[in-house]
Amino acid sequence: MSTTADAATRGTVEIRRDGDVAVLTLARPAKLNALSTYLENELLGALRSAEVRAARAVVVTGAGRAFSAGADVTELPAMTPEAIDAYYRGSGAVYEAVADLPQPTVAAVAGYCLGGGFELALACDLRVADPGAVFGLPEIGLGILPGSGGVHRLVRAAGPALARDLILRGRRMEASEAFRRGLLTEVTEPGRQVDRAVEIATELAVAPALAVATAKQLIDGAAEASRETGLLLERLAYAALNRTGPT
Repeated sequence: MSTTADAATRGTVEIRRDGDVAVLTLARPAKLNALSTYLENELLGALRSAEVRAARAVVVTGAGRAFSAGADVTELPAMTPEAIDAYYRGSGAVYEAVADLPQPTVAAVAGYCLGGGFELALACDLRVADPGAVFGLPEIGLGILPGSGGVHRLVRAAGPALARDLILRGRRMEASEAFRRGLLTEVTEPGRQVDRAVEIATELAVAPALAVATAKQLIDGAAEASRETGLLLERLAYAALNRTGPT
């Protein structure tokens, strides 16, 4: 797909615009886009950039052979409890920043999508993947566990049985299984994951922005709401949006 617009590079995160879609690329291919605190901070900066704020949909992908192979393990030994607390207040907030974007988000995955990379993909609204993509949460083998929303989002997306299987065993899952388990919107033709993600994001970008942002919040809340509360929230949201028009 031909792209339009300007491209900007922030070291380990590249931003380009394709019409109304902002495409964010993790650009640390020599390290399989390992999520260092530096990269996370740059991704936070990208999410706050004018290019992303003006976009109506966002695609997140990775350069080279991986979406992201996970956290930069060279930083783990230095993480005291105090440092971990500071981390979640700083660069570690990036996963929730992705989840909290008002625009619809699509992860375009190829190669390794492991650990924090999988958590980043789970923070997006939709996920498409190359047939060769591999997903997993290997943290147990390091004596830790997913700590950036991976447990919560995986349980909500696919249920506790699959979450136990992947997290406790640390096993890897191919794209075909991830699709079968409901974690992927689709498996693309080889090498087309970014183009397809942009196509889907462009489709989403046409929808009224306020309705999309409200629906995203409602979907998140519905998973934990009672039937009565869920219905009430739906009706209140419907009543509010009914007066806004298709903008």
